[in-house]
Amino acid sequence: MQRIKSDRTDERGQLPLLVVLTGGVASGKSLAADYFAELGAAVIDTDLIAREVVAPGSDGLAEVARVFGPEMIDENGELNRRRLREQVFADDQSRQQLEDMLHPRIERRAREHIAAAGSHHDYIVLVVPLLVETGLFPEADVVVVIDVPEIVQIERLTGRDRIDHQQAKAMLNAQASREQRRAAADEVLDNTGSPDDLHKSVRALHDKLRETARRRRSAGSRPA
Repeated sequence: MQRIKSDRTDERGQLPLLVVLTGGVASGKSLAADYFAELGAAVIDTDLIAREVVAPGSDGLAEVARVFGPEMIDENGELNRRRLREQVFADDQSRQQLEDMLHPRIERRAREHIAAAGSHHDYIVLVVPLLVETGLFPEADVVVVIDVPEIVQIERLTGRDRIDHQQAKAMLNAQASREQRRAAADEVLDNTGSPDDLHKSVRALHDKLRETARRRRSAGSRPA
C-alpha cells in the first residue's frame, strides 16, 4: 500500500482511511463490500447512490426523461433501466450524456455520506465502479481493485442480467480494461475462486488496512 496520503489527515491524524473499491461489471464488488461491512467497515456504495439520484420524483430522473425521452420512465414512475441501458451502451455519445448528468449528483451525495461516517472508523470503503474511467475521488488513500478475467464477467452478465454475449461485450468495452484497472490498484482482490476464497482475502486486507490506519493515527497524535 503505497498511496497513504497526508492531505486528508487532520492535525491529530484522526480521519479514517478512504479506501476506494472498484472493478469491472460483474466482478464481485457488491459481495466484497458486504464482507467489508461484516468486518465493521463503513461502506458507501455509489451504485446504490446512483439509484437514489434517479428515484421517482427526483430531479435526476426528470432530467433523464427530458434528455432521453419520457419512455425512459415506466408505468410506476420509475426509471426503465433496461431500456436506458440498451440505449446508452449502443451509443457512446448517449452514455457520455448520461454520465455527465448523473456523476456530479452521485459524487456530491457520496461526499455527504463520507462526512457523515465520522472519524470513529479505521477506514471507509467507498465502492466506485467507474473510478478509473471518471478520475473521481483522487484523494483516496488506497485503491482496491477486485479482479476477474473478462470471460468470467461475460458469463456472469449473461446469466445474471439475461442478456446476450454481444450486449455483455458492449458493456465491458464501455469500461476501462482489466489492465487499466490493475495499473491503478494499490491492492488487488482476486475473485476467480469461491466466495469463501474472496472472504479470506477481504479479511486479510481488512487486517492490513486496520493496522495501517492505526499506525497513521498513532503518528498523527504525536507532538510535533
